[in-house]
Amino acid sequence: MNMNEKHMLYVLTILEEGSFTGAARKLYVSQPSLSQIIKSAEANLGAPIFNRSSDPISLTPAGQLYVEAAKQITTISTNLSKQIEELSKEEFGQLRLGISVQRGMEILPYVYPRFKKRFPHVELELHEQGSATMERSVLEGVVGIALLTTSPKYEELVYDLIQKENMVLIVNKDCQLARRIEPGTPIDIREAKDEVFVCSKHGHSARTILDSLFITREMKPKIDLETISIEVGKHVVASSKVVMACPDAYADTSNSETAPYYSYPILGVENPRHFYACYRKDLYLTKYMRGFLEILHEFAENH
Repeated sequence: MNMNEKHMLYVLTILEEGSFTGAARKLYVSQPSLSQIIKSAEANLGAPIFNRSSDPISLTPAGQLYVEAAKQITTISTNLSKQIEELSKEEFGQLRLGISVQRGMEILPYVYPRFKKRFPHVELELHEQGSATMERSVLEGVVGIALLTTSPKYEELVYDLIQKENMVLIVNKDCQLARRIEPGTPIDIREAKDEVFVCSKHGHSARTILDSLFITREMKPKIDLETISIEVGKHVVASSKVVMACPDAYADTSNSETAPYYSYPILGVENPRHFYACYRKDLYLTKYMRGFLEILHEFAENH
């Protein structure tokens, strides 16, 4: 059986989008045309690839085997083109980077100009998404390198530690907690049981850690506002009598008179998550990919 490159692309796109409709839109083809192509792929395979009755769409056992083979073929093809690119000594290419908007605000002003100075002919394509979905994007080959806050969990991936992070509670200066406890003092999250919380939305690593603390401490806090942006949360804390948990890398922890809020290291975080550059173990790293990682480590050392 020969695996058609076009068939593989369409199957992987359907899996990524979770539906024929979403895949057709992304591939700029009509849904009937897409369905016909998938029928051809299934006829070539000799078995159905998708369970069309499930929502989102899922793979049959034969489909799972097909997708695993397609990913391996795609990786081999990608690695070959990158190795040929290296042999030709050309510094042209594309780096597909998975990164959250918040992390991009922090890192890209430093990394981007240095990267473009070293590799002016390499395109940096951003895939802006949350950490919760980024590892899957790396595994599926949607991005080459992802920058995320997580704890290592996939054997197929390299987790290059860029920076250790600790959770802090940032507190408006008029909150009762700020009046009771000296700023900078490590605290148990129960010290904030009577405060109003601003929280990251579900799926953000900071929210996952915080919810775990709420469960273990048997807390039912008042969560008055949820946001996808830590930056938004920080500005709300600075202007309102609320508190918010976030990684110390994003917070002003000086606790000075001019600081917009006070900060307190949070005790009892059992599964801390740190900042990693993540990529597949079987991915061939080009010169510009290695250069990007070097610049990233320079950023961590300087900040």
